[in-house]
Amino acid sequence: MQKLRRPGWQKHKVGPEGKRLGPAIAALWDSLWSITEIDSRPLLLGFSLCAGVIVYFSQSAEPLVWPCVAATIAAGAVYLAARAIWWMSPVSLPLLIVLGLTGGFTAAAIRTANVAAPVVKEQTRPMMLEGWITEVEPGTKGARLRINVHAMSGVSPDDTPKYVRVTHRLNLQVAPGRFVRCYVQLRPPPSPSLPGDYDFRRQAWFEQLGGVGYVMGRCRGGTLGAPRGWSKQLGLDVSAFRRRLAEHVNIAAGERAGGFAAALISGDRSFMNTADQDALRASGLSHLLAISGLHMAMVGGLVFLIVWRTLALIEPLALRIAVQKPAAVAALVASLTYLVISGASVSTQRAFIMSAVVFGAVLADRAALSLRSYAIAMILVVLLQPESVVTPGFQMSFAASGALIATYDAWSRRRAEQERVLGSVSFTWASLFVTSLIAGTATAPFAIYHFDRLAGFGLMANLLAMPIISFVSAPLAALSLILTPFGFGDLGLRLFGYSLEAVLAVAHWTASLPNAAVTLPISMPVTTLLLSALAIGCAMAAKGRARLLLASMLIVPAGGLWLQADIVIAHWSPSGDIFLRNEHDELVRYQLVDGDGLPPLRYANTETGKLCGASACKVSVARGKLPAGTATLYQGASPDAASVELRLDESVLDFSWPDVRQAGGITVKSGRHGLDVVTAPKCGNRPWRTCDQS
Repeated sequence: MQKLRRPGWQKHKVGPEGKRLGPAIAALWDSLWSITEIDSRPLLLGFSLCAGVIVYFSQSAEPLVWPCVAATIAAGAVYLAARAIWWMSPVSLPLLIVLGLTGGFTAAAIRTANVAAPVVKEQTRPMMLEGWITEVEPGTKGARLRINVHAMSGVSPDDTPKYVRVTHRLNLQVAPGRFVRCYVQLRPPPSPSLPGDYDFRRQAWFEQLGGVGYVMGRCRGGTLGAPRGWSKQLGLDVSAFRRRLAEHVNIAAGERAGGFAAALISGDRSFMNTADQDALRASGLSHLLAISGLHMAMVGGLVFLIVWRTLALIEPLALRIAVQKPAAVAALVASLTYLVISGASVSTQRAFIMSAVVFGAVLADRAALSLRSYAIAMILVVLLQPESVVTPGFQMSFAASGALIATYDAWSRRRAEQERVLGSVSFTWASLFVTSLIAGTATAPFAIYHFDRLAGFGLMANLLAMPIISFVSAPLAALSLILTPFGFGDLGLRLFGYSLEAVLAVAHWTASLPNAAVTLPISMPVTTLLLSALAIGCAMAAKGRARLLLASMLIVPAGGLWLQADIVIAHWSPSGDIFLRNEHDELVRYQLVDGDGLPPLRYANTETGKLCGASACKVSVARGKLPAGTATLYQGASPDAASVELRLDESVLDFSWPDVRQAGGITVKSGRHGLDVVTAPKCGNRPWRTCDQS
């Protein structure tokens, strides 16, 4: 493709002051100009769309849709005019960025309006609810049922939520696809108790989840048939099939790894035990549980390879057609099938779009894995699901994919300049090491920001587990599918289960090592995350040595801002848990009250401490690395009597459980300006958090 002509100076030429420019400055200039080239513009548009979505979600009030649409149309017209008029071409790049910003902002506003559905405004009295179970998820207090609501007693159809999620604490005797009648108590989706934490209420709005709660007793099957509409009926049929598939795989793959196998094949994690999930999380292998790019790439790639090699053996056919194109069609069909049977979660939809772009590039005789196809996939995902931009799944998957594509592009060019530097086996193992290292490095900022924790032996765990997944588990899963029509599918699943037992053994071993899960003392501020994401983007779009130079110029200030961030000393969540920083600079969870809220996502893996058993317990609290005082936890005769007295230096802070419920969460931070008491984010003029909600 034709490149833009570079103006100004090039390497080692005379600069404006008559002096020779150093190699670093020349490389930086060449790299900055390479970002403006035509091949890089889809990538810049994708990044700009993401930035526009982030700007939208940072607003305190909901914007009107029609001015956003008008601004986007105007920005598009101005950009096209700049591309068509030669004297305006120098400003076409800034105009492209403006188009991306307005486009992302508008896409998010339109999506917010299109998914609008009723939401429970306050905690309800116990009521009868009827509907169809669409999904069953594991939970700490019982199975979580996602129900497509048909009717609620005492609630008009206009105020009835489309979906609710309720916790079923007793033995579950109904399955997805079944119509049920449950006696439930509902409340609005909970707000984040910690500023900057994962906003469940916002995600619930886009999932049309209008209420959460619990079942009083047991859900029982009803006699009402399927809902009206073929699409709803198809959705229930798929849910029922997924559940039957998960149950079969769980039994056939063996007791030890059956739940893990069911989660990988059907996306249903309800059969996995908690110890295995914790081990995968602590070892840095939790990405295996999310049906995302890795799984979709294995399914599509394996089908593509099998069909391609099989057709290549048919000489008359291979001489007449490009056999990789029928293979790409077969891979697309297999990827679509896997998307449906795995539940079509947001991460799986992103992975399918990425796979569709890759195999579409094969059909169009373009490079399958390139930053251009990566940018196209990003643009499509942002336009279809703009809310996913602010989720950990989107950020980590696209950061890892883009970093790997850019790395292997540079690596392939370097290898092309030399003759067979690595043999086939050496290159295979080297690529596994590079893949684990680059993916882990690219996703580290997002993992730290959202979860406040890193897997200390994540690289080692991935180096040990990924060869098993890639070279043993994936082929055995394909073998099981091939043997199923002949009645030997269970044999393949049992072998598949054996391979997953080895993966679980790796996870448990690495998770048991000292410092396997590293908890960082200072939470990453959002500014550091944005600068880190910008550094990763520059490393993708730039060329040559300037990749590291540009990334370093952004990472250094990001690290400086992080070191100056405030430290959380104490946090009392609406879940009833209080988190206190001890003398080892670690947060410890104490279950003081049994609340009905959610603890912060970033503190999900925090160690649980034991109270003394008396009505008042004293706990040592540290301010940073220096002991700063004590916290006295009063349990009281009733939950409303529970309180905390925090003594830090010469300050004494008192909080009661009613204060926490009213504020939605209380956080005590220590920074350069002393102690600061912060409450949960307030309500505002956004659809997912209006001020008439509790």
